[in-house]
Amino acid sequence: MTSEAQDVRRDKSVQIGVFARLIFGSRWLQLPLYVGLIVAQAIYVLLFLKELWHLTVDWYDVNEQQIMLTVLGLIDVVMISNLLVMVIVGGYETFVSRLNLRGHPDEPEWLSHVNASALKIKLAMAIIGISSISLLRTFIEAGHLGSARTGYTETGVLWQVLIHITFILSAIGIAWVDRLSEPPHRKEPREQAG
Repeated sequence: MTSEAQDVRRDKSVQIGVFARLIFGSRWLQLPLYVGLIVAQAIYVLLFLKELWHLTVDWYDVNEQQIMLTVLGLIDVVMISNLLVMVIVGGYETFVSRLNLRGHPDEPEWLSHVNASALKIKLAMAIIGISSISLLRTFIEAGHLGSARTGYTETGVLWQVLIHITFILSAIGIAWVDRLSEPPHRKEPREQAG
């Protein structure tokens, strides 16, 4: 092989190496997205504190139903915040870089077995939970349908139920496809009694 041919091969491998590094390094473009989600979570914390403040200050002026709706709103904010944590921590760990939390006392239990597939299923379940809380709030106010006391219509409630059912069916579909894509578990051969 001539020296010229070796130079061409070396240049080609350097170009491939640089290109591969560029592609692999592009995962860091997601970092601002995760930082943005952290900012969104901080806003949800402020919203939670605002709602909690209103509930605490005005507790004597509201009826049980209004307290229940406010508490459901607080639960909704917490569930959305949990969803954000799953996306931020799980997504960063899966797609950007390792967090190296092994053995840390605050390491989330689910992080040790997170992958893109498990993350999708956890997100789908969290979305169903959030949708359930929202639907429960709607059902509580549904007793006032048609009056000026509620912002809901029969059609709006129907659409919420249909969307919730769609979330459930989507989660079942995601879990089913995930199960189909798993390699079959090998059965261990039974030991021969000798």
